[in-house]
Amino acid sequence: MKRVATWAFYAVGALAIAYLALYAYAMFSGSPIMPGDPIHIFRKPDAPSYS
Repeated sequence: MKRVATWAFYAVGALAIAYLALYAYAMFSGSPIMPGDPIHIFRKPDAPSYS
């Protein structure tokens, strides 16, 4: 049981570090996200529109 608790503690710590790294990446790169702006993720400007 102690081993499971240790691995759970490591998993929570790894998730926290990953979240902080993602937050730092979002804060220091790219333009700020404004409410109402469309989200463009990996979309080429000349890609065809299928809608």
